[in-house]
Amino acid sequence: MSNVGTAWTFEAFLPNVSAPVRINTFSDAQIFVRRWTIRDKDPAIRVLLRRLDRANSTSMANALIAEFKRELAKRGLLCASPQ
Repeated sequence: MSNVGTAWTFEAFLPNVSAPVRINTFSDAQIFVRRWTIRDKDPAIRVLLRRLDRANSTSMANALIAEFKRELAKRGLLCASPQ
């Protein structure tokens, strides 16, 4: 599943980190959300992490990445465009 959706490369910030992190693969997204969960104890992020870990199809992975990006945008952590 790590090669799913490579067309959605984007950058995001972890809370209290000044440099953005580039998300290129589904695996990158999972790792980012794990680190985000450690930094921010928000229950919604924990649920997102569990759902990412259980993704078993390309369509589910793409839907979860869209949800991930919405959560980032809602919190002001999504970069406007890749640098």
